Amino acid sequence: MPGHSPSWLTLDRTAGELEGQIYRGIRERILLGRMPTGQRLPPSRSLAASLGVSRSTVVDAYDRLKAEGYVAALTGSGTAVASIPVIQLEGQNSILPSTKIQSRQRVRGEILTPGLPDVSDFPHAAWGRCLAARGRSLRVHDLGYDNPCGIDELREAILEHIAATRGIVARSDQILIVPSTRAAIDLMAQLLVRRQNKEASVAWIEEPGYPAAQGLLRQAGANLVPVPCDQSGIDTARVTGPRPALIYVTPSHQYPTGATMALPRRLSLLEMARTNQAIVLEDDYDSEFQYGARPIAALQGIDRGEVVAYLGTFSKVLAPGLRVAYAVIPTRMVADASTLLEQKGMAVPIHIQAALADFIREGRLRAYLRQMNARYSERMEAMISALSRHCGHMLDIADSSGGLQLATWFQDAGVDDQKIAQSLNDIGYGVQPLSQFYLGKARPGLLFGISSIVPNQADRIASKIASVLSARPKS
Repeated sequence: MPGHSPSWLTLDRTAGELEGQIYRGIRERILLGRMPTGQRLPPSRSLAASLGVSRSTVVDAYDRLKAEGYVAALTGSGTAVASIPVIQLEGQNSILPSTKIQSRQRVRGEILTPGLPDVSDFPHAAWGRCLAARGRSLRVHDLGYDNPCGIDELREAILEHIAATRGIVARSDQILIVPSTRAAIDLMAQLLVRRQNKEASVAWIEEPGYPAAQGLLRQAGANLVPVPCDQSGIDTARVTGPRPALIYVTPSHQYPTGATMALPRRLSLLEMARTNQAIVLEDDYDSEFQYGARPIAALQGIDRGEVVAYLGTFSKVLAPGLRVAYAVIPTRMVADASTLLEQKGMAVPIHIQAALADFIREGRLRAYLRQMNARYSERMEAMISALSRHCGHMLDIADSSGGLQLATWFQDAGVDDQKIAQSLNDIGYGVQPLSQFYLGKARPGLLFGISSIVPNQADRIASKIASVLSARPKS
């Protein structure tokens, strides 16, 4: 017979995902300071017995907490709470109500353009059935101008998906459906950046960082402040000056380096945003693709001050041509965002929205992600291995565990990466020079796409790349 479970940890067995419920229950107590540094977690066997679940379910939850830095293994045996800052809730909203989890043609295999998915495996038949069914049966009230933020069905389906896979905590009315992540960034910049107020026009952005975000924020009138990134992500302790109105980050898989933001940095960023009344734009552009490890939960999921606007897209997971992305924004911004969306006419066609809602709820998106994760993992491994063999004496190669691109850095800081990228692109590749991702002093390197690599061709491709790199033109 199971023993008595802790009063603070109860499981909703009708909702499923018991491991995730255990993980979130413990994480919440740690973040709120109710489980202090050094406190031992219950032995996995006894907690499993008290909750009436298998021991492996508890072990998986503990492993997830370890991977994200909330707990640490003790010497000998046992697990204890790690040393992390406590989130302050004074004057802030506490956790929201939980949501029940319901140009030039190239040969395939040699397209190295970063960030593009392999659409050759797109699930045409399943998508076509969803699209055809909805095209014939759209409801009358969905055909008007009444849904500037997106139809309810899609917003609810997206929330169910990202709550289960990314740990998002929100309500469906906080979700905006937009044509692209760029549209979402532009929308948020228009709401947050005030051209007439110098202090309210400051935006912090990762260095190196996403050039399109740099351009959109500048266009909105923002004064950009580059914040250095290292292997632990953005380091806000290394920047001084006016407080930001907006902070753009890619914490789960930093673009372009591939680094994952460490938990202490995440908590520090949230606290800094809260005290400065700034909004963090979390661009979670390709976090669905993780190889060999469970993806780190989204920053938004541990935000208790409603300072994070979470951006996601289906361009990377399905196809860019669908033109569907979304933003999960703080409650206080919904009314203004809805008005601006309507003014700008940033609407996604209704039949696409309705079909995508069905595609998600029928489990077809999950199945497709599992399929493509396995394929992209094999391609990433092949590309890293081949580049290490042929170019390892010239390039430092990132240890990438996810995503659709691979960052590499020239060991010779005097290399002109733009000339080399042009030489590679002249023979049919689509690589990008890493120097273009910097606002300040740049470190030269190359960013490769991996999505369309045919693994048994990777060695030949890397050999051709090495022959181009051997020239190594100087800047």
